[in-house]
Amino acid sequence: MNEVFKALADPTRREILRTLRSGERSAGELAELFPLSKSTLSGHFAVLKAADLVETDKRGTTILYRLNTTVFQDVLTNLLGLFGSTDLPPTTHTQKEPPR
Repeated sequence: MNEVFKALADPTRREILRTLRSGERSAGELAELFPLSKSTLSGHFAVLKAADLVETDKRGTTILYRLNTTVFQDVLTNLLGLFGSTDLPPTTHTQKEPPR
């Protein structure tokens, strides 16, 4: 869990994760979006992978990055547990009739 918080502490890594919300991207596509050296960006990718926040898929010489949504669900559950609840709020609501 500490790796996740370390990864999320950096604004560049948070922006990479926001970018990946729209779908997987190649390392080259991500590099075009950030004014960083390849070695610096590679370091950010390594931290995100160590925290298991992103998954990679190598296709030939291209590395594709995508969000690991399972880890985000686990993090949310653990955060809610810090506040005394491990139950996620219900996703459907039933409407009650107003009292007469």
